[in-house]
Amino acid sequence: MKVWLILIPLGVLQFASGLFLLWDILGTVLGLASSPIAWVYYELAQIGAVIGLILGMVVSATLMVRSLRRQRAAEQSLRLASGAFMDVLEERFSDWELTPAERDVALFSIKGLSTADIAGLRNTSEGTVKAQTNAIYRKAGVSGRPQLLSLFIDELMTDPIALPKPEPMPQIEKAS
Repeated sequence: MKVWLILIPLGVLQFASGLFLLWDILGTVLGLASSPIAWVYYELAQIGAVIGLILGMVVSATLMVRSLRRQRAAEQSLRLASGAFMDVLEERFSDWELTPAERDVALFSIKGLSTADIAGLRNTSEGTVKAQTNAIYRKAGVSGRPQLLSLFIDELMTDPIALPKPEPMPQIEKAS
C-alpha cells in the first residue's frame, strides 16, 4: 500500500480533529449556542480528535527520521564521490610526475582559481604560476585548463563510484 493512501486520510482526520477542538473551545469561550449531543458521543469525538493528533505526530516523526536517514546517506555518497575525485587527482598527478608545487597549482587551477589568485595563495609571481601551469599541461598532454578538467570528469564518468544504495521507501502494510 502506498504511503500517500495513509497520509491523506490521516491529514483529513487531523484537520477535522483540529476543527472539532477549535469549535469546542470557541463555543465555550464565546458562548455559542449549539445543539446538545449525548455526552458519550462528545467524549468519543474528543478521544478521536486526540488520537488523530497523536497519530499525526507519530507519522510526522517517522517521516522526519526517514528524511534524516536519507540526508545522511546522500552526504555519505557525496563524501565518497569527493574522495573518489581526490583519489583520481592524486593518481593522475603521480602518473604525470608533477612536483609538489605543480600539484598545488593544478589543484587550484581545477578548482577554478585565476592565475593571480593562485600566485597570491602560493606567495609566488604570476609568471611562476604560468610556467607551472604550462608544465602541468605539457605533462598531462592537454592544451589548457578546460581540457585538464575534462580529463578528470571523463574518468569519473567512466569509472562508476561505489555508492551505498539508498534506503527504499518502506511500504505501510495493511493490518490483517
